[in-house]
Amino acid sequence: MGKPVVAVVGRPNVGKSTFFNYLAGSRISIVEDTPGVTRDRIYTEIEWRSTKFTLIDTGGIEPFSEDIIMQQMKRQAEIAIETADVIIFMVDAKDGMTATDKEVATMLRKSQKPVVLCVNKVDRVGDPPPDVYEFYNLGMGDMQIISSVHGLGMGDLLDAVFEHFPEDIDAEEDEDVIKVAVVGKPNAGKSSLINSILGENRVIVSNIPGTTRDAIDTHVEKDGQKYTFIDTAGIRKRSKINETIEKYSTIRSWTAIERADVCLIMIDAEDGVTEQDTKIAGYAHQQGKTSIIVINKWDLIEKETGTLEEYRKVVHEKLGFMTYAPVLFISAKTGQRVNKIYELIKFVADQAAFRISTGMLNDLINEAVAMVQPPSDKGKRLKIYYMTQAGVKPPSFVVFVNDLELFHYSYERYLENQLRKNFGFEGTPIRFIHRQREKED
Repeated sequence: MGKPVVAVVGRPNVGKSTFFNYLAGSRISIVEDTPGVTRDRIYTEIEWRSTKFTLIDTGGIEPFSEDIIMQQMKRQAEIAIETADVIIFMVDAKDGMTATDKEVATMLRKSQKPVVLCVNKVDRVGDPPPDVYEFYNLGMGDMQIISSVHGLGMGDLLDAVFEHFPEDIDAEEDEDVIKVAVVGKPNAGKSSLINSILGENRVIVSNIPGTTRDAIDTHVEKDGQKYTFIDTAGIRKRSKINETIEKYSTIRSWTAIERADVCLIMIDAEDGVTEQDTKIAGYAHQQGKTSIIVINKWDLIEKETGTLEEYRKVVHEKLGFMTYAPVLFISAKTGQRVNKIYELIKFVADQAAFRISTGMLNDLINEAVAMVQPPSDKGKRLKIYYMTQAGVKPPSFVVFVNDLELFHYSYERYLENQLRKNFGFEGTPIRFIHRQREKED
């Protein structure tokens, strides 16, 4: 099997996210005193006793709440429990045992998964306060007493979790995974798309903009290829971000782009390409990320002959720096063309990893120079000695020339177009690195 999976569950505001962040060593999960802040499952990798495992932070479980978001948070926690090999059940020493704690304990017993009871917010060393022993009434066996804020008791807790790990752990890293970030402004249908792709409600979906506040990793395998889908909070204009919580979410969305191999840039078909869409796509381009432009809610557009091609033309005009990106028209709600996404992701990922031999590159350069002469200035003409590929993801090429000042952007664009015409590179930006050297005798 792969790495063990550990889920942290409990009612809202018992300190799950603080605990998660302490172990992760960074502020991955949003921490605020507002119950229900962590709405979806958050993943990170932890290493303990030379064993790597995946830790999942979940939204708080409120079994009695009729609020639609709280109900969906409960379902998310249930999915995390189903996924986990071991469950950390966290309770709050300061609040004492509650009716909700009892309900969560009942849910966990039904899962028949190993559970480690964790009593949080005991913030001083020495003998624990007598009140903590009431948690034995939950019927979860021995408890681990910790302070997430001060890092007390973490080692003992992780030792207890480690004892429940399956014996057939394969700790080898799997590098053959395509990481896909689903990005776009709020309410463009990002979570609906992932749910449609996966065929299950992995991510909370509602028509309230900003529902997905964290970046969520969901792992899936199809036709022998492994994918990690990163659903992100919608990226809003800075002037509209008032909540501290949403500020963290926006930062995380940019980070998700940086982590990804492929970005699905979600555009609302009814809104068209907005200024904010341009900024999101621009950031992906700047980071050298392979991208697919996904026009969602296509089922809501009235169509006549040529509507699709005209819309595609407008998209490429507004995203002129990203004409290399394929445009896919879908409806996450109806499932229209969603089945094409896996194939397209795999295709553009392979394009970004494609290598060309130096010999083939220089044959192309010779032909390109013969067709269009390089620029000149005051009698001195640009000479391209040779080009070689320096890297992939994105494809990067080192060009050796006689004079950097003569290598105009327009000629670089011409060479890029020749590369695309001959070798494809669909979906990926291309990078050029210029080097000047004197011609050898």
